[in-house]
Amino acid sequence: MTRTATTIIAALLAALQMEISMAYAQTQDRPQVGTQTQPAFPNGATSLNEAYQDWTVLCATSEKGRICLMTQQQRKSDTHQLVLAAEFNAVSANEMKGTLVLPFGLRLADGVVLQIDEQALSAPLPFATCLPTGCIIAADFDAGMVKALRAGAALKLTAKAHDTGQNVLFSISLKGFAAAQDRAAALSAQ
Repeated sequence: MTRTATTIIAALLAALQMEISMAYAQTQDRPQVGTQTQPAFPNGATSLNEAYQDWTVLCATSEKGRICLMTQQQRKSDTHQLVLAAEFNAVSANEMKGTLVLPFGLRLADGVVLQIDEQALSAPLPFATCLPTGCIIAADFDAGMVKALRAGAALKLTAKAHDTGQNVLFSISLKGFAAAQDRAAALSAQ
């Protein structure tokens, strides 16, 4: 399979995963029979979608409280197909949990190396699994890493191509990251 075909397939699948994630969040804010959920946002809204430069903050209410996350999706400019997705939840000043969706065609055994700008974060992170949406990396960020993300320009990911072993580089913009994180943390705490 060519790299272009792999990218197209991964983009379609990553888009589907993000749609499933959003559909799940939307179903969580529906009140159960016999219960009432109070609107948590202005004008009676039960969900929120705000853009902060390259990041989006999404929140919904449920009987367990608010569910907030910050996301970034990268799409091909000509087809608008999803190529890479990043989603961070459990957002606070001290930690964040993230999920990265990368395209198929990567050497899974080698994992993915993360770095902020030119600063390496840790040893390679393993792939958790591959789903129809793409291959999933779970990433936890401690307070030091969160601080570096807030000050950085790009979160860079390096993986190996399955067929050639060559490095495959991905870059996630951190423009608007600090503002999105502040907003998501504030909304989650309410």
